[in-house]
Amino acid sequence: MPRPKREHPDTEFVASLLDRFGAFAPVSARAMFGGFGLYVDGAMFALVDDGTAYLRADDVNRPAFEALGIEAWRYEAAGKSTRMPYYPPPEEHLDAPDLLREWFEGARAAARRAATARKPRKPKGA
Repeated sequence: MPRPKREHPDTEFVASLLDRFGAFAPVSARAMFGGFGLYVDGAMFALVDDGTAYLRADDVNRPAFEALGIEAWRYEAAGKSTRMPYYPPPEEHLDAPDLLREWFEGARAAARRAATARKPRKPKGA
């Protein structure tokens, strides 16, 4: 007998983030690697892991996170810790639309810069 599909523990949190960020632009979520990726303008601007939202950062918006002592998201694989360019916004800003919009726009711009910096893939057979 097939097992019933279990809902991911972050599903409700992701839905609330889609509502919050959706006030600024159309956003979507995709399940990935045990968490979720959040997308705007076709680029991943945030991820959700274990009930925490992390926003995309680069050299332009990373200093705002670092100035508050916020550390990047890390994951463990094969006994190695890897730092990724995603940082949690201050938790109290998640419920303050004007402040959240600033963090959202910074992450959105970082995601756009990352997407345009990627080299295009070569067509198969080329």
